[in-house]
Amino acid sequence: MKKSEETLEDFAISYPLDKLAPLEQILFLDIETTGFTSRTSYLYMIGCAYYQAGKWRTIQWMADDYSQEGDILTAFFDFARDYRYLVHFNGNNFDLPFITQKCAQLKLPFSFDGFQGIDIYRRISPYKFFLKLPNCKQKTLEQYLGIARTDVFSSGELIGLYHDYVKNPSEFTEKALFLHNADDLKGMLEVLPILAYYDLFNENCVKARKVQANYYKDVSGAQRKELLITLQIPTSLPRLVTASAANCYFRGEGESATLKVPIYEEELKYFYSNYKDYYYLPTEDVALHKSVAGFVDKEHRLQASAANCYTRKFSCYLPQWEILFTPFFKRDYKSKELFFELTDEMKKNREGFTQYANHVLSMIASTY
Repeated sequence: MKKSEETLEDFAISYPLDKLAPLEQILFLDIETTGFTSRTSYLYMIGCAYYQAGKWRTIQWMADDYSQEGDILTAFFDFARDYRYLVHFNGNNFDLPFITQKCAQLKLPFSFDGFQGIDIYRRISPYKFFLKLPNCKQKTLEQYLGIARTDVFSSGELIGLYHDYVKNPSEFTEKALFLHNADDLKGMLEVLPILAYYDLFNENCVKARKVQANYYKDVSGAQRKELLITLQIPTSLPRLVTASAANCYFRGEGESATLKVPIYEEELKYFYSNYKDYYYLPTEDVALHKSVAGFVDKEHRLQASAANCYTRKFSCYLPQWEILFTPFFKRDYKSKELFFELTDEMKKNREGFTQYANHVLSMIASTY
């Protein structure tokens, strides 16, 4: 078994990793195998990155031949016992099950029961289309963030290289095998800023810093009104990102972001739920409670139904995609679009606009 250790000098991560867990309790994990199935493939390298004494470091264990899988597994678990959080890239689907199955095959008494896992791939893959990525492979994220690699081999090419190494060990092959895994570990650290987009939609920490109405003209020349919200975001975004849905628009870069939402000035309807207690007055196109409408001539009133038990109001409204603020308004009974009134009280409610900004962002993210 070969072991390689390296201190990453002048290496810094721009993502606030302590958001995930205490730095000294986090261990990054990446493995190299000769295939995807543990029964027919060999585990030939385990690499870890960790933070110690103010610096990032890596440690790797490589099997010199096929019989040393148990040796590198034992070395890894012996080292990892001081850590509580495992960060990996798609490890839930590959690294962790592969290691678990290997331990069972080799009758080794190790498991991941004492660890809490953080899968970078699983956190960012739901936003592939939002970020306009072809896929969410680690190398794709590295390219997206402008990260350059040192090694020139793919994982597939490394399989053949390892088989050659077992038959005929050489310094060149050994370095190439260690380098690829080391670059995977460093790349995992360097792509961490991509998690800022996960934080944007999941931490519910976006805050409305400034709110104002804005007037503009649409393509037909008609004057429109929109709500412009300047946002304070939880984590600096590594690249400019724009997105739109349902006539709402988001733009974010670095620590600044803005959200535009249309303001609808029109007449909408508020529907009463207890329609059996109301009469509908066709002439006035309004529903009144029976305690009041009981004095109206019978020929001018009808028993209200769910579809006509409403009152109409002309005002300024904002859209919502679930009932966030009440009372909520609709254009028609069967309409799925929901609105709430932009009242004078709401205009002064900064906390309410913070809640609304997170609501709109969740809607935009869900459409991609």
